[in-house]
Amino acid sequence: MSEYPVPPSRWYDGLYGRFLRLAAGGMVSPRWFQRELPSREQLTARTGRLHLEIVSHCWNYAHMQTYQLSSLVLFPPTDMDVTMTVFYGEADTETVKLLNFFRQQKIPGIRWNWRPLPKQALFRRAIGRNLAAKETTADWVWFTDCDLLFREGCLDGLSKALQGRQDALVFPSSEYCTDLLPPDAPLLSPPMDPPEVVDIDEALFQRFTRDRATGPLQITHGDMARAVGYCEALPYYQQPSDTWCKAYEDRAFRWLLRTQGVPIEVPGVYRIKHQAKGRYTGGALNTGVRSALRQAAAKVKS
Repeated sequence: MSEYPVPPSRWYDGLYGRFLRLAAGGMVSPRWFQRELPSREQLTARTGRLHLEIVSHCWNYAHMQTYQLSSLVLFPPTDMDVTMTVFYGEADTETVKLLNFFRQQKIPGIRWNWRPLPKQALFRRAIGRNLAAKETTADWVWFTDCDLLFREGCLDGLSKALQGRQDALVFPSSEYCTDLLPPDAPLLSPPMDPPEVVDIDEALFQRFTRDRATGPLQITHGDMARAVGYCEALPYYQQPSDTWCKAYEDRAFRWLLRTQGVPIEVPGVYRIKHQAKGRYTGGALNTGVRSALRQAAAKVKS
């Protein structure tokens, strides 16, 4: 862990974290932290066969990650090249077993890229996203979550939509989602021992429109990613943590880029929504309370 800053004291961490959430809501100018951005004209208008890097995180989520990786095997691109990057922890043995299985799947147009991180670095999602952003060689980078699926026509449709674009940030204008599934839902118990390529029942999903580039739907121009990283200008979001951090940096990333993103038509984007979060590291009471809060929030949104 020596390559990462020492975590701040708990009181400072909480206070400064709240300040950044208020700042990202518009309380202060992002120029306090990110003075310069590449202009639109400096972002290359790439055409032809594009290279997309998909960046995902997995901690105790192998049962979700298997659907995401399976979607790439079942519906591989024909008009673009894809690097599938997964940040994971070596202590998460089920995810390690899953990634080893998919490493053996040789799919034209897909390159698997498994990147282990120390657990404390994995728990702050912006750390991995920033590493990927600064090091990518792709034309575009899709920052996502491991419960998002790229189904029929998704990647080729995305390639078509991205031709010649110079936007800093775009997002699918719609996605198909399940209801908020309870832990005992059959969809949340795919075959895992041994792992295998799995599919879904599309009848379980409904279409929803989106109005901004939320955490799983942030597709960033590669030139912008290399120039500014992912919340690299906010050292707070590059601090490791002993517990999984709620991803407030998603909003901060849009704030730093001065955009909510530009909607584009992308078919075949599916997401599995679920009450219980395997990444939660507290006790049963803490996990139960957080799951109940997710249920209540979902009801309010619907």
